[in-house]
Amino acid sequence: MDNIKKMLKLTSLYDLYKNLLTDKQRQYFEAYYFQNQSLKEVSEAFDVSRNAIYSQLNEIGKSLEDFEAKLHLKRKKEKINVLVDEIRNSETEEEREELLKKLERI
Repeated sequence: MDNIKKMLKLTSLYDLYKNLLTDKQRQYFEAYYFQNQSLKEVSEAFDVSRNAIYSQLNEIGKSLEDFEAKLHLKRKKEKINVLVDEIRNSETEEEREELLKKLERI
């Protein structure tokens, strides 16, 4: 997976699961991914080694992916968004009712 796709995936997972991370993990993640700081800059800001930041970012990424594998919030959100669009574009009340039933099952 290229860096941009990885970053987009991780930041979307972060939006859903950030409250399951520690304060320090959130600070590292946000400094690196949202403030666009280098590993060196993050390590200097938090007075830890560059390797520690690198390891933490990898662990955070694994944790976010594990949360999604267990909770499926991203997948559910995507399904909901598709159904909402279909409801908006539906032409009949019958179609809307059927789509609303699908939405309730999610």
